[in-house]
Amino acid sequence: CVDGRSKNFSCGKAFEEIEEGIIYRHIVPKGVWEFQKRFEIGSEKKISLSTKVLDEFLYNAVKIKKQEMMHKDEQRQHHDMLTQWLVADHQSPDKFLRDIAFTLISAGRDTLSSTLSLLLWLVATHPDVEGKILGEIERVMAVMTRTVRGTSRFLICKDDLNELVYLHAAIYETLRLYPPLPFEHRCATEADVLPSGHKVHKGMRMLFSMYSMGRMEETWGKDCMDFKPERWISDEGNIIHVPSQKFMTFLTGPRTCLGKAMSFMLLKFMVSSILWNYKFEMVEGHVVKPTPSMVLSMKDGLKMRVSKRNL
Repeated sequence: CVDGRSKNFSCGKAFEEIEEGIIYRHIVPKGVWEFQKRFEIGSEKKISLSTKVLDEFLYNAVKIKKQEMMHKDEQRQHHDMLTQWLVADHQSPDKFLRDIAFTLISAGRDTLSSTLSLLLWLVATHPDVEGKILGEIERVMAVMTRTVRGTSRFLICKDDLNELVYLHAAIYETLRLYPPLPFEHRCATEADVLPSGHKVHKGMRMLFSMYSMGRMEETWGKDCMDFKPERWISDEGNIIHVPSQKFMTFLTGPRTCLGKAMSFMLLKFMVSSILWNYKFEMVEGHVVKPTPSMVLSMKDGLKMRVSKRNL
């Protein structure tokens, strides 16, 4: 995606190098990675080189987009977020636009792919869940076919995604057991005392694991290790609201993830379309193991057999 000195790198590889470098910063003492950063050695050198690769790609994307925006016809044809931002504020500096683009890519790139892969794995290994999801999709498809002339039975419409309650619950359950961001940390701006009585000093860094919190028996019950979408559905058939302090995959408070609704919409559209058209089966002997990273991934990938369904 880039040329010149960085031609041997890809943007995907650059993101991976940066993520690994950030993980390293959490493991070693602060003075170690600061020393590496000062002299551009070790993981900090990789972060620096990868950042240059991404900068070259992102600044070029901003430049091209600004050139397109000079033509009013282009403004009407494109509906991406960068275009909409430029329409709202065409005087934004390139550095600001670069940061916006980087945030959008980094927030949605690996988190969605991680959740999609893990959900397909869990569905493939839980036939009862797969059957319920397919039954739900079939009911929605049947209504679409009756009410919309010429409707294709291969893709579900955006307006009908809200009807996929069980699939919504399956996504929640996947995120509980396998949050794409397995841990997070916050730094105290002022001294405080937690409800537990623990004292927090100003500047103290607090690390918390969403991966562990989603598997706590005292919070989720004795079946906390089971993949059970039903725990998210009420007797009336609606999604049960769980406080963000209990389910922190999207964090909580004023810094709650802004892309939560969009991520659910994209996942429901992708998963419903994929599962309705294709069947996934695990390759015999393949074991799925999570690997530590900024974004939860599978150590040896996901090996599956894919076959087309007979609709």
